[in-house]
Amino acid sequence: MGTTEVKGNKLLLLIGTAWLFDALDVALLSFIMPAIKTSWHLSASTLGVVSSVTSLGMFFGAIIFGHLADKIGRKPIMLVTLLLFSGGNLLLALTPNVELFILVRFITGLGLGGELPVATTIIADHFKGKQRSRMLVLVDSFWAFGWILAAVLAFSVMTYIGWRVTVLITALMGLYVILIRRHLPETHTAEAAKYSFKEAWTQVWSSQYWRTTLALGILWFVIMFVYYGMFLWLPTVLATRGFPLVKSYGYTVLMSIAQLPGYYLAAWLVGRVSRKLVLSIYLLGTMASAAVFGLATSNMMILVSGAWLSFFTLGAWGIMIAFTPSHYALAVRGMGIGVTQSIGRVGAIGGPYLVGMLISIGFSIPAVFGVFVGALVLGILVLLFGLKDHVDRD
Repeated sequence: MGTTEVKGNKLLLLIGTAWLFDALDVALLSFIMPAIKTSWHLSASTLGVVSSVTSLGMFFGAIIFGHLADKIGRKPIMLVTLLLFSGGNLLLALTPNVELFILVRFITGLGLGGELPVATTIIADHFKGKQRSRMLVLVDSFWAFGWILAAVLAFSVMTYIGWRVTVLITALMGLYVILIRRHLPETHTAEAAKYSFKEAWTQVWSSQYWRTTLALGILWFVIMFVYYGMFLWLPTVLATRGFPLVKSYGYTVLMSIAQLPGYYLAAWLVGRVSRKLVLSIYLLGTMASAAVFGLATSNMMILVSGAWLSFFTLGAWGIMIAFTPSHYALAVRGMGIGVTQSIGRVGAIGGPYLVGMLISIGFSIPAVFGVFVGALVLGILVLLFGLKDHVDRD
């Protein structure tokens, strides 16, 4: 194994571990919500705010820290976002009521939202061509391991030590910053340093980029809308309608494991064929799986279609991680990724709310999944006619 490959794998592991902690945080919140609902006697609307406030923080964090990563440097901003994220979880364990819980989750969301585009930018800066695409998909695959770890903690450890102590485990990311600080390389950003926030924002929406930014933003919106709507809210609905399997430990782990071959196949494909083609296939696979899942009438149908849904949806997310950076020059890459992912966060916030609203006014589960299928059709059309598969920029 060559020196360059060793360094590449080391960087992948460093960033991937941070990604794992992010997934652990997001997943643990979904497991914590039933506990705080009971202990604090929360209404459904308050619980909806709790579930969405992290995404709201991520919306602002992606834009702010994406720009600062261009302006100041990738490494220092990566450290800041990780410290903000880990510090937020330390405070979360001490919150005495839901109001402070919501405030702290917003702060944590700023760190989470900032860390993801900055981490993506670091990987994109250090690799080129097909290797860049492969590495970006592989780093996103650590998300699945975070969910698996969260399921293990939620269904075993949290039962005995409670949610507060369990959350402290994610605060250990603060210690990981020491390792990151020592081993994470920096990217030269002298050209980007001249841009103010307003100038960088203007660049991303300039005549050179605006069509790309809008199209990528819509795609991110669709993917996050579908993911958060289907995976964070509908299991509760299905459980109340006679399928308690979807709330079980085994189901959660199976859905997380099903993500891994989706990521790895995508990583293999993006190095061999057009990323547009690969993403189109994965979006079509998500659409078909969502349609079957929405019509499921047995536990076996839910298991099989849910596994395929997990395979394609998270694989599509990984391909988008690989696809987005290549559309922006180095000087505005952090801002470009941050802005497009922030547009996606609107879908992450709105997806769960829309599901609840549609169910409350009488929509059936198949009809709700029909909405997701419609969103995916829009995404495929935008991908095919609104974007080019650029040769990666340096």
